[in-house]
Amino acid sequence: MEKIPTSERADSSSAVNLSSIITQSISAFDRAMMQRCLTLARRALGQTAPNPLVGSVIVREGQIIGEGFHPGAGNPHAEIFALQEAGERAKGATVYVNLEPCNHYGRTPPCSEALIKAGVAKVVVGMVDPDPRVSGSGIARLRQAGIEVLVGVEEEACRQLNEAFIHRILYQRPFGILKYAMTLDGKIATTNGHSSWITSTEARNQVYQLRAACDAVIVGGNTVRYDNPLLTCHDTAARNPLRVVMSRSLNLPTEAHLWNTQTAPTLVLTEAKSNPDVYQCLVNRGVEVVELTPLTPALAMAYLYERGFLSVLWECGGTLAAKAIADKAVQKILAFIAPKIVGGKSAPSPVGDLGLANMTDALSLERVTCKLVGPDYLVEGYLKPNH
Repeated sequence: MEKIPTSERADSSSAVNLSSIITQSISAFDRAMMQRCLTLARRALGQTAPNPLVGSVIVREGQIIGEGFHPGAGNPHAEIFALQEAGERAKGATVYVNLEPCNHYGRTPPCSEALIKAGVAKVVVGMVDPDPRVSGSGIARLRQAGIEVLVGVEEEACRQLNEAFIHRILYQRPFGILKYAMTLDGKIATTNGHSSWITSTEARNQVYQLRAACDAVIVGGNTVRYDNPLLTCHDTAARNPLRVVMSRSLNLPTEAHLWNTQTAPTLVLTEAKSNPDVYQCLVNRGVEVVELTPLTPALAMAYLYERGFLSVLWECGGTLAAKAIADKAVQKILAFIAPKIVGGKSAPSPVGDLGLANMTDALSLERVTCKLVGPDYLVEGYLKPNH
């Protein structure tokens, strides 16, 4: 994957300004077709890293004549699949795509040139690509060729779908999501450590879907020792994420569900020269072990960025969660709250010590939403970028 130099990183404000250039009014039909693009794009959730999720629809005389989505890096982009299905009928048609068509040679040729060659009359774009290799140049090339371009249709939904891609481009790091389940009184386990199950089957099913959409899921050594999780999607048809364990000392059990790499791949991140016996045991079981010194959430995310990841799900305990937040490795919070009270002065909470002495220092979430999931509530929000 080609790395983007720091000097060439996209500025989010420029992307917003570009995408605000709308050449004509947006119709209900335009919005419906863009939502169809998003539906198509979601078919590849968790499979496109480091590329974005993109869907495309081609319309002629109010009828869809071609559609497609990008299935993953190295494969043709969504517009190409849509053009192939439309064939000669694409000439004079309108193309919808949720992300600006690329205008550079990467693993595949530029989509802008393919659209021009096909003779399409109009291209409707959901959002401008934040990648500086594209950012506005694809739109400019289409207009230069005499193609009408409408930009900014369902832009908020388009940005939401590709929030991990946008974050990766702007900050050179994967998008971090901290997910936890707790009781109404803020406990993630009882005083003796029992934690199964806090939330309902409906909530757990949503977590499985979330895992399938992420490239990796991270836990700490305590979670492995006390919970022995699977960290899979519990669906034979779904793609499992890379399971990552962070353990500085490698004080890990030699038998655990995570060491069964036939189920899903597992990576253990540790520091140099930690517990050679366990190291060799894990390697013998097919577990990948990588040494990062010092082992911190920030360094772990930098390493996963180099591996091309878009989104990383933190499903760790309170101590590691606090470190991940402090290291700015978390951008989004998903808190599942069960209508239960377990009590216990020493019962663990989802986030450990952040060193905040006053309530005025508390980290506030933005764009907060709340919804019912079975008998539980899901509170979702974003940490401020400068937290």
